[in-house]
This record gives sequence, structure tokens and C-alpha cells, in this order.
Amino acid sequence: MRKTAEESKVAIRSIRRDAVDQVKKLKKNNEITEDDQKKAEEDIQKLTDAAIKDIDKIDAEKEKEIMEVK
Repeated sequence: MRKTAEESKVAIRSIRRDAVDQVKKLKKNNEITEDDQKKAEEDIQKLTDAAIKDIDKIDAEKEKEIMEVK
């Protein structure tokens, strides 16, 4: 279970990295302002943190469930 949870976290971090790269590209091409870039990066980080928190919660619940069965 922990391996799956960790793989999920890695995937989410990869998506975060790609999203931040896209935002930086928009800024580089002057399609967004620096303030918009910072706001977008903060929003991306908040979503990432929330998703990882959800994964940790699900992992803990499943681990508890597995231990009860044994």
C-alpha cells in the first residue's frame, strides 16, 4: 500500500512540475504578469498539497483496515 501511495505522490509532483513549467513559459512569452505567475504557482502548490494529504489519509485508512483484518 505504501509503495502505491508513494508512486501516486511522485506522479502528482511530476504533474506539479509540468504545470509550473507551463506557467513559467507563459511568463517568459509575456502572456501573463509576474504577479499572475506567482499566484498560479501558489495555487498549483495548494492543489498539490491537498492531493498529497488526501493520499496520506487514504493510505492510513487502508493500512488500518488491513491491520484489522489480520
